[in-house]
Amino acid sequence: MTSSSYKPEGAGFTLIETLIAVTILILAVVGPLYVADRAIVTSQISRDQLVASYLAQEGIEYVRTMRDHEFLAAYHAGGSTVATNAWNAFVVGTGASGGSIASCITTTCTLDPSKPMGTGSGFALASCSGSACGPLYLSSSAYTEQSGSGSVTPFTRTLQATLASTNDMRIVSTVTWTSRGTLYRISVYDHLVPWQ
Repeated sequence: MTSSSYKPEGAGFTLIETLIAVTILILAVVGPLYVADRAIVTSQISRDQLVASYLAQEGIEYVRTMRDHEFLAAYHAGGSTVATNAWNAFVVGTGASGGSIASCITTTCTLDPSKPMGTGSGFALASCSGSACGPLYLSSSAYTEQSGSGSVTPFTRTLQATLASTNDMRIVSTVTWTSRGTLYRISVYDHLVPWQ
């Protein structure tokens, strides 16, 4: 009997069969690992977006609190033009409580709510030094700009005020961060008007 395709029983796989089996095994393992990696990256981006939106909203709320603080100071001082006096103190800095937003109209400001309320050096709202604001640090209780108070975060928060009219101020709070080489940005804005 002459047969060239004779294969004794118990012989192993051929090289092609082995390569196909290894390829199927690799695809079965790598596919789910890739999906899991993408899910982790997506959840990290979502987490960062949520934190950034809260930080941006905190900037708006802080400026609104400054306006309200000026109104309360003017109200306690008394007079017939409480709302006008409070608005002027908030916009141009004529009040005694230090709640002016004037320096953030001409330049970008940064917010550190752990400092005393007010605008300027040593206060919560201050002009950015140079052309860029510094990163935020996460302490045990809050996000701050105090480098010794916690671990550095990828987030940077800036505030910008624009007078839309004499009785309307547009506040833009922007948080930027870089994740995996991509720059992300969330901006929240609001219009503040004098108390009537």
